[in-house]
Amino acid sequence: MEDKNWTVRIHITEDGDDTRAEAVLTTQDPAEGTSTVTGRGVAHRNPIDRPIPEIGDELAASRALEDLAIRLHDIASDDIVELAGPVDRGGSRAWERP
Repeated sequence: MEDKNWTVRIHITEDGDDTRAEAVLTTQDPAEGTSTVTGRGVAHRNPIDRPIPEIGDELAASRALEDLAIRLHDIASDDIVELAGPVDRGGSRAWERP
């Protein structure tokens, strides 16, 4: 098995009291090429709170990463349904009940 490197880049934008983040996972597979999955997160500062931009960045980024994780899990689940299961070894009935 070969080592693989996946890259996650987080892009953060601020607009007033709103902070938005996108977490983009990029994978490279020699057989399948490059693919990306994107998660998104938003944070909104309560007007009575002090303006500390780092907190909005952290919340939006963590929510984007959480969304990315859910999306990646959904992709894996779909792949399991579509591709996984016992290998057909020439008509073996090992999985059937008598």
